[in-house]
Amino acid sequence: MTAPSGVVVLTDRLVARGGLDRVVAAAVAGGVRWVVLREKDLPRAERAALAADLRAILADVGGTLVVAGPDPLGGDAVHLPAAGPYPPPPHQLVGRSCHNQAELTRLTTEHYVTVSPVHPTRTKPGYGPPLGADGLRKLIEASPVPVLALGGIETPDQVTACVQSGATGVAVLGALMRAENTTETAATLTSAYAEAATPELTQTRRGVTQVPTSGLRPTVPTQGSSLTARSGHGQPQPQTATKEGK
Repeated sequence: MTAPSGVVVLTDRLVARGGLDRVVAAAVAGGVRWVVLREKDLPRAERAALAADLRAILADVGGTLVVAGPDPLGGDAVHLPAAGPYPPPPHQLVGRSCHNQAELTRLTTEHYVTVSPVHPTRTKPGYGPPLGADGLRKLIEASPVPVLALGGIETPDQVTACVQSGATGVAVLGALMRAENTTETAATLTSAYAEAATPELTQTRRGVTQVPTSGLRPTVPTQGSSLTARSGHGQPQPQTATKEGK
């Protein structure tokens, strides 16, 4: 099992418009293939039932449910807080929340991390200070594993900036949980990720084929298939410009 990438949804049933299962289904219809189930205040039995429902929604498109752990609730993927447990449980996929270089240094067998907060967030007002693009880039460079950018990411431009900083994806809560049209919002954010991660070749007037330096080499398909393929530790290398006839 490989690490999440693209647009990853974090759940919050208390703000989800029309019910959590319906919001997740709508996000999946918009291209999302990774969901992180939170809802830690629920009894285990209710959480396990909710996990089963969400896995069924994702199964139709080859998606993956990650559970805010350490209990995977019958699955194989968990996301752990920065505080622990250490060492991580031996599941097929283990992620961890990180906020600074010291927490990244503690990583051992985790497969990916979220780094936050990139921007101010309505979900956790006052949490921070926000990293911004420069702070995110520095932590990505320090991370031994792929990084999902998290915190206040609501617009296509913010998605693009995170990918340009080296993130393999963005974790989104409020922008999708609160969206009036979740499918449309998910499609917009997913398209922004795809365009940033897969820069198109352009032809100049002089006949030189160039690749925009702001984008990254394609690593994963984003719509209609699982967001899984990756090389190295999740930070693709930019393509270089080539001249015709050489």
